[in-house]
Amino acid sequence: MGTHGRTPTIFSLYISLSLLSFSIAFAFSPTDHYLLDCGSTKPSTVDNNRRFTGDSSDSGSQFLKSSRSISLRDSNPSPGLSPLYHAVRVFTRPSKYAFEIRDRGTHLVRFHFRPFDSSNFNTYDSKFHVSVNGYLLLYNFTVGKSQAPIIKDYVIWVDAKKLVITFVPSEKSEIAFVNAIEVISAPKDLVADVAMLVNPERIERVNGLMKSALETVYRVNVGGPKVTPFNDSLWRTWVPDDEFLKSSDGSQRVLFRGRVKYQIGGASREVGPDNVYNCARVIRSLDDYVPHKNISWEFPVIGGYEYLVRLHFCDIASMSLNLLYFNVYVNGNLAYENLDLSSVTTMALAFPFYADFVVNMESSGVLTVSVGPSNMSMSHTIDAILNGVEIMKLNNSMGSLDGNICAASVLKNWTRRNTGGVVLLIAAMCLLGTALMVMHRRWVRVKNSVGWLPIPVDVSEVNLK
Repeated sequence: MGTHGRTPTIFSLYISLSLLSFSIAFAFSPTDHYLLDCGSTKPSTVDNNRRFTGDSSDSGSQFLKSSRSISLRDSNPSPGLSPLYHAVRVFTRPSKYAFEIRDRGTHLVRFHFRPFDSSNFNTYDSKFHVSVNGYLLLYNFTVGKSQAPIIKDYVIWVDAKKLVITFVPSEKSEIAFVNAIEVISAPKDLVADVAMLVNPERIERVNGLMKSALETVYRVNVGGPKVTPFNDSLWRTWVPDDEFLKSSDGSQRVLFRGRVKYQIGGASREVGPDNVYNCARVIRSLDDYVPHKNISWEFPVIGGYEYLVRLHFCDIASMSLNLLYFNVYVNGNLAYENLDLSSVTTMALAFPFYADFVVNMESSGVLTVSVGPSNMSMSHTIDAILNGVEIMKLNNSMGSLDGNICAASVLKNWTRRNTGGVVLLIAAMCLLGTALMVMHRRWVRVKNSVGWLPIPVDVSEVNLK
């Protein structure tokens, strides 16, 4: 990957200005915080004492706006399985949950899915759609034969008094289902409104990201272990980077046992937890020359969408300031040249921050991220570093994160399909009623035409016998 001989000074200014608005003075306490254990009558406690209310209980039933749903309970749950997956709420028609919103703005919305055997419903083969406040999040979604829970994670702007989640069974399925739902108002600094669009021709600003819907496709802890919701203040999961690592020649893992310095002007602990910023992969120059190698990661993605690529940085490896300069590439294009972490972090080591880039994936394929030495890198120093990667899909022009169809069309199609079925049923009943009426009239006519004749008076006794 070659450089383009350009320095994105606009982006440098953007990072410097955007980071100044963030503060971590107080621990995050969400204003809107709804946790539902769907299909359950009792609360469930998971992950660092998080209490999920059963949606069949008195306090949880207020959120369910459907009178035609069924709660099922797994009679034989797998050992060690979270109690969130012991019960499920099943819908046979479009159904809704509604949550009052007190803090308008960015919200985290999570769905938990895990099917189990039931004599009444086949949750393994079910297909359904899910929408939230006009955004279509899932279309013809199915969990298949997966035994592991599937968690779908979204960031959605809410500018209404209620957040409404709608489940709709697909055309070839009789049911939709869900095991648990989370609706949480997000920290104000979780999604910046501006990022840099990266393409082969130029780098330019993209505005209005806050008022979009995003689906988290990948959340990766580079160089470190899995981070569970127990160790994340927003209850997220970060997976190790090993399966995405394409080339790592000359790179090393780095673990930091000191204190990560969250400060005004940098990323907060809600943007990225300690366990992401205290580990990394680096390129280290041990000789008198700078290695001409990049560390690269590959992420399969679906085409037809723009993706927000968030890269997390924290210089936990340099011996002193102003020694680390490197280049950042997204999809093979130079996204940042000669990145100097000392300057963008107000001259401090172990100071976390993130940078947001947007790429347009016109066709399905692989989205790549790379870091490597720049023409300002020095020998006997760290020449590149990366701590974490997040990749989030942005909704398309139809407000969809899953196909070229809008949420309103999904509901219309279901109504048209089922209205058509009712019409056919009524027509069949009318035809059956008409047929029965015709048969009845014919039977009455036959009965009336075949009367009993009187016995002739002149019939002899012998004939009668």
